[in-house]
Amino acid sequence: MSLPKTKCIFLDRDGVLNEDCPDYLYELEKLVIPEGVPEALKAFKKAGFLLIVVTNQAGIAKGLYTAANVHAIHQAMQKVSDNALDDLYFSPYHPSVSGVSLSRKPGSLMLEKAIAKYNIDVTQSWMIGDRDRDMEAGKNAGVRTIQIVPENEASTGDFAAVSLFEAAKIILEGKI
Repeated sequence: MSLPKTKCIFLDRDGVLNEDCPDYLYELEKLVIPEGVPEALKAFKKAGFLLIVVTNQAGIAKGLYTAANVHAIHQAMQKVSDNALDDLYFSPYHPSVSGVSLSRKPGSLMLEKAIAKYNIDVTQSWMIGDRDRDMEAGKNAGVRTIQIVPENEASTGDFAAVSLFEAAKIILEGKI
């Protein structure tokens, strides 16, 4: 007997769950969570989605911070969203320091590992990110994509939205 498939929202971190910092976000005091993010995460959970963060963290390879800093930011996000996030995958590599890694987006290895671990149905799942590499990783893994971009800016995603809250409206068809 096979387990039922799970639907999932894959979430990039910087630029989606928090405001992007020009020089890497690794200090809690610099964490800014945009308006509507906790509500969007809770709405996804209520709709039965698994929520998995997939994020490149090149600052680790560059020696700027450690995995402990990444986990601390994640815990702060969990606190404001009532522990809505189900898992965190991050790639601590950067090509200029540690060489090429398939786990680093636009590679899709982080998504593929989660798909296998959680028996995720890619036909009911989404990748939400703010960069072209997020869209590429999602498409390579076989999920639909929404790119967070400023209004009227071009997108390489299947859909575009100005915020995670607006992306949730697209996916949930106005059920927030």
